[in-house]
Amino acid sequence: MEAIAVLVAAGRGERMRAERPKAFLMLAGESMLRRAARAFEQAASVDALIVVVPGGEEERARIMLRDVVKPHSIVPGGARRQDSVRAGLRQAPREFSGVVLVHDAARPLVDSSLVESVVAATRAHGAALPILPIVDTVKRVRGGRVLETLDREELAGAQTPQGFLYPLLIRAYDSAEIDGLTVTDESVVVERLGMPVHVVAGSALNRKITTPDDLRWAEQCIKERTD
Repeated sequence: MEAIAVLVAAGRGERMRAERPKAFLMLAGESMLRRAARAFEQAASVDALIVVVPGGEEERARIMLRDVVKPHSIVPGGARRQDSVRAGLRQAPREFSGVVLVHDAARPLVDSSLVESVVAATRAHGAALPILPIVDTVKRVRGGRVLETLDREELAGAQTPQGFLYPLLIRAYDSAEIDGLTVTDESVVVERLGMPVHVVAGSALNRKITTPDDLRWAEQCIKERTD
């Protein structure tokens, strides 16, 4: 087995004014979770999918993914993102040492070419993630005052999927757990081990859907692609 993908759909949709998990919301007639899963289905290097959802939502997720052909499993997540990711990682086959991709299912417009780019970079470097350059001028502020203007040439926005050799990510998460750290990004736990994380070009379409405006934007993107 070359690569597995962990799709994290455990976040609730409070900012979307929805009680369901955010990734369960419909986008142009299809759940965001199903749309995200399609990119990993279409990526030849990905052998299996592990989908992490809030406890009690497993059956609903199974229905959404009933037509997924690649091997996949659905497991309940935890209280924190890192708990959910670790729950997914525990489903990997015994002695697995290949590439694991961790993806926010609330990024439904990811495409298979980006997935393959991250897999290739992870194979070559051990860890990789997609980024987008920062185009706005960025200020560091405190107490209502600007402290400094940062050099945006050295700044970038991180996206998912983030890829890692499986043993490296397990070791990094174990270390973070021992130290009692709470993190919201997989690359952080690897970086703190002193391991380099390679970057690849991300996609403006691979935007995280967090607000109703984001959802409307994604629907318009889909409409423009299909018209």
